[in-house]
Amino acid sequence: MTFATVRSVSIAAAVALSAFSAQALTIPTNSLQADSFQVFSDSALQSYALFGVAISPLGNATAVAGTTNTFSLPVTNIVIGLSGGIKIESGSAVGSALEIARVDPATSKKRGLTIANFFIDFKNNKVLADTTVIGSGVTQAKAPVYTFVKTQELALKYKFPLSISLKEQLGDLRLVDVNGTADALGIDRFLANAVIPQIDFGVINIDVGVAFRSKPVSTKPYVPAQ
Repeated sequence: MTFATVRSVSIAAAVALSAFSAQALTIPTNSLQADSFQVFSDSALQSYALFGVAISPLGNATAVAGTTNTFSLPVTNIVIGLSGGIKIESGSAVGSALEIARVDPATSKKRGLTIANFFIDFKNNKVLADTTVIGSGVTQAKAPVYTFVKTQELALKYKFPLSISLKEQLGDLRLVDVNGTADALGIDRFLANAVIPQIDFGVINIDVGVAFRSKPVSTKPYVPAQ
């Protein structure tokens, strides 16, 4: 996931008095050029193709032009821990969603799940999202989707009142709920457990710089249509 741009006088004015005493600082980034990019690996796309599974962006998410494996999900906020040194604790892409689905040949109906309102937990090395099985009407809030490892060490610079640059890469994405995903897609669990745990699903790139959007993105959580 790539994050871009965190410099704002208005935000600085709001947090200047609390920056030194707070345990963590939440910085809204929906009006800034803070874009995240999920890059699916070739192995992930090939495994999906075997079962006729397609990935579709929803809400704030968009497919990146000229690619077949990259999706842009605007970052709506980041949380910086201030206790024991400046560090990134989490980042969110509220309002963005990806539909992972296939048409079941036995019923000709769409099966799969929607993962939305992404949250990266840097403390526990997990990507979380609101997960909804298509047609169920039930959403599991902040369900673990992937685990990850840091493949590029964090480079973070912070200057008071508020100037932040950040660069990091998270890789070796491993799907957490294999059985739940298999059931949602209508894929045999035995086959799914033989294949999916071996797949590295790609990388999340993080890169915070300086720029502003011409129009802020919505921070309203994405809710799948039923």
